[in-house]
Order: sequence, then C-alpha cells, then structure tokens
Amino acid sequence: MGRTAWLQDRRMQKFRDVLSRWDGGDLSMMEAGELLGMSERQFRRYRDRYEEAGEEGLRDRRLGKLSTRRVPAEAIEEMLELYRNRYLGWNVKHFHEHLIRDHDFSWGYTFIKTQLHAAGLVKRAKRRGAHRRKRERKPCEGMMLHQDGSRHAWLAGQPELDLIVTMDDATSKLYSAFLVAEEGTASSFQGLMETFTVRGLPSSLYTDRGSHYFVTLKAGEAVDKADAGRAGAAATGNRAYPGLFA
Repeated sequence: MGRTAWLQDRRMQKFRDVLSRWDGGDLSMMEAGELLGMSERQFRRYRDRYEEAGEEGLRDRRLGKLSTRRVPAEAIEEMLELYRNRYLGWNVKHFHEHLIRDHDFSWGYTFIKTQLHAAGLVKRAKRRGAHRRKRERKPCEGMMLHQDGSRHAWLAGQPELDLIVTMDDATSKLYSAFLVAEEGTASSFQGLMETFTVRGLPSSLYTDRGSHYFVTLKAGEAVDKADAGRAGAAATGNRAYPGLFA
C-alpha cells in the first residue's frame, strides 16, 4: 500500500470512528467536526454522503465521479412506501431497526431519517431553546474537570457531611472524593490538588455558582464579573487552564 493510500485509509478510519461516536450520542456535531479538523457544516455534508453511498461516496465527490453505490430512487421509494403502509407513526429509530432486521436494508439511520423528513412523513424535532438545551459532555478525557459538593448523612449515626467530588466530564472518572464538615475554598483546593498532582492540568474547570467559587453581590443576581472568583474560576463557571492531562 502506497503512502497516499495509507493516509487516505487512516483518514477514513478516523472519520468512521468519529461518526460512530456522534451517532451514539457521545459527540455533538460541532465536536465531531473539531476532532476531524472541519466545520460543523462540512461534517454534516460528509455524514450525508457516507450514509448515502459509503466510503465510495466520499471518494467519488473528491474525484468528481458519480458513485456506483448511490441509492437508486426506486429503492428509496420502496422504503417510503413501507413506512406509509406498514410503519406509519413509528419513530425513525425503530423503523430503521426493522428495515435492517426484516427487510434487508443496510442504509444508515441518518440517511433514513433524512429521506423521511424530505417526504414529509416524519416531522423534524423542534429545536429547544438554549436555556433548555442539555450541555453536551466533552469528547475526550482531560478537556474538562467537573467539581461539585453534595451534602448528606453519608455515614450511619453521623451528622450530615459534604462529599467533595472531582471528576472528568467526558468519562465520569473519579479523580478525588472525600468528606468534609462543610464545602469551601479549602476543600475545593484539596480536590484540585489531588487531581493535578496525579493527572496534570485539564483544559477547563466546570463548577456551580457556590460562594467559594464566585462572588454574587446579591442573591439571585448575576455573578460579579469584576471579581472573577475566590477559587480561581472564571465568571462564566468555566475556567480554561493550559494543556491537557499528561
């Protein structure tokens, strides 16, 4: 295998891996594009080509040739008729599973969903407002550290204590966990120190708006941006640090 063919094969392998992680919900479309060194829009185009015609669909676009694996219009219409006559009202995921299991279709989920949307058989989900949108986890370990405290009677017969947890946002891997009488600046520093000395510095730190992280001049109001924070966190609740975990 020549160097050019080897590099192309490696790029395709990486694309398949990222696409699989996006399809499984581990990555947002923007994060998938970032990992592949492309924009969100470009990743969406590549995804659609791959779902429609596989690897040849991507190669053929670069070479300016028509793919021999392009899905025939008759096959698409057959799939749409199946949905209209036998599966109307089903969600796309279940319909896709039955297509593969019972009807010998091998197309990807995204391609099926796109065709159903285009035919007006399935409505596009309404986009939720930013304040209701769930924050996506980071795609790789070390990109964000999450620290939080939880008060509970953790030990039988003992008073309530604060459990201070420092963990990786992408993998939920625990780096530090201990009990203290009350959460505060010292406990936050202890959790970070235990993590930094073993794992190195993360790219960012995510916390709540606790008074030991931020200054809020009046309850319920915005964080005081003139005072970035008592524990070194930024006023947005997300402080960037240099470097990834070593």
